[in-house]
Amino acid sequence: MRNLKKIESSTPPEWDLSDLYSGMDGQDLEADLSTSDQTANSFYKKYHGQVGRLSGFDLSKAVEEYEKIDEILSKIMSYAQLSHAQNMTDPIFSKFYQTMQERVTAISAHLVFFGLEINAIPDRSMKQKLKDKSLSKYEPWLRDLRLSRPHQLNESLERILHDKHVSGRAAWNRLFDETIARLRIKIGREEKTIEQTLNMLSDNEARVRKLGAKALGKSLGQNVHLFSLITNTLAKDKETEDRWRGYASPSAARNLSNRVEDEVVDALGVAVKRSYGNLSHRYYKLKASWFGKQKIDYWDRNAPIPGSGETNYSWDAAKDIVLGAYKRFSPELALIGKTFFEKRWIDAASREGKAAGAFAHPTVPSAHPYLLLNFMGRPRDVMTLAHELGHGVHQVLASKQGHLKCETPLTLAETASVFGEMLTFRSMLEQEENLARRKAILAGKVEDMLNTVVRQIAFYDFELRLHNERIKGELPADKICDLWLDVQTESLGPAIRLHEEYKYYWCYIPHFIHSPFYVYAYAFGDCLVNALYARYQEAETGFVDRYLSMLGAGGTLGHKELLAPFNLDASNPDFWSTGLGVVGRLIDELEEIG
Repeated sequence: MRNLKKIESSTPPEWDLSDLYSGMDGQDLEADLSTSDQTANSFYKKYHGQVGRLSGFDLSKAVEEYEKIDEILSKIMSYAQLSHAQNMTDPIFSKFYQTMQERVTAISAHLVFFGLEINAIPDRSMKQKLKDKSLSKYEPWLRDLRLSRPHQLNESLERILHDKHVSGRAAWNRLFDETIARLRIKIGREEKTIEQTLNMLSDNEARVRKLGAKALGKSLGQNVHLFSLITNTLAKDKETEDRWRGYASPSAARNLSNRVEDEVVDALGVAVKRSYGNLSHRYYKLKASWFGKQKIDYWDRNAPIPGSGETNYSWDAAKDIVLGAYKRFSPELALIGKTFFEKRWIDAASREGKAAGAFAHPTVPSAHPYLLLNFMGRPRDVMTLAHELGHGVHQVLASKQGHLKCETPLTLAETASVFGEMLTFRSMLEQEENLARRKAILAGKVEDMLNTVVRQIAFYDFELRLHNERIKGELPADKICDLWLDVQTESLGPAIRLHEEYKYYWCYIPHFIHSPFYVYAYAFGDCLVNALYARYQEAETGFVDRYLSMLGAGGTLGHKELLAPFNLDASNPDFWSTGLGVVGRLIDELEEIG
């Protein structure tokens, strides 16, 4: 009989998108599309070929006009993306999403020239224009825009790339998403979604974990040639554009957009890979010993530890745990977080056709963020809620910067989310008196940190190898599988037994498709948060205020400026050692418990 501790009962919510538009056929949506088309045309006629001649004041007015148009277009696409995420297998939602992409792409084509002409302004002339106070408020946006100057193409080429995006990369992204959403994994007489199957891998019963893992691997293997085609096509597409733009390496464009130096990312990767033995290898050896084995199968990697039982959380219980942890740190943070629950900004119920995984979508400053989860009551689902809510409150705080300055680079975008996880973990650990469950909470946190740091850097390493190999020619499915197994073997270590079907597990990772080289941002954020949390534990006066100010800065400051008030520097190699040391000490604690 399973040792299952049940906590309350409640139904996870579905979101209300009416704060964006009244419906897919709403007059308000059509009005915004029509108005944007007219204003974008007028903007083109007014400013095309003239941007470099504008005074600082006149340029500021042009930027204001651009910002208003772009915010409306972003709002439209946010609504389309969120609507599609609700049910990716319904042709009505798919058609709507595609139609909106096509219409918005056509409208925004009239805006492509603006950034190009801004970047053509000589530095000395731009410096003179920025003396005008009305333009200087946009200096962070202009600064970041001008980082791409060495890599921009002429206007005709940029227009072609812009126009073809919807029938190129975006179409392959949609194919991947809808394939994953439609995937049904046969388990006995049942058919499960990929989310339901992945949930089985953390079940309390080994038989269930094995059944889910084997079935998932088999299903991915049956579709591997489609996933290989998508991956090869997008990798080649990226290589072609990178070559035309003059990027030196496959990850260079991502680093530039993250406003982080190549050497900083390289240092992070080296530090984490050097820590494999002390972190993941050591922990999984310890976990195997808890099972009375020298090795455990890959489907036991995230299994509940023996003797801990399994806690199932209701939605209300998860909400109270997360908001309680946030409130103990900052009542202001908790108050913002509470709004997400009260105003139906969260879609948490797991259902067929819904997008897999979890995300926080910022939409636009004139609206508010939305969160998507697939909540099934596991302890990890509580942490996922804490993570995505962290993104949400970060996006709310940053929205005061306005549409062009609120977006945070990916390396810093994970700060509030991972910090929210840490607050929730510490709160749960402090309130749990049962030794077995305390051990389970501690082990769960270590596994989450390994998944965030070690696993994501292994993902990053896999991407680097794949993209570098793709330059030589198309990769057969077996070659991609070999690359995957190589990095997984290195990162997980000798205590994890990888079976034949595990070679296909790269197929379902959405980041490889949607956002190449995104994944290192998770490791960056985790190590950053570990260092930040250490400062917090030192009870530094004013930490909370400085933390909220950091979140409120949005995209106006880079990592060096944001971390300076905390006496932290990500360009210092010791910074990464400090963050990784936190994970190591938690494993030390578990070894002492035994």
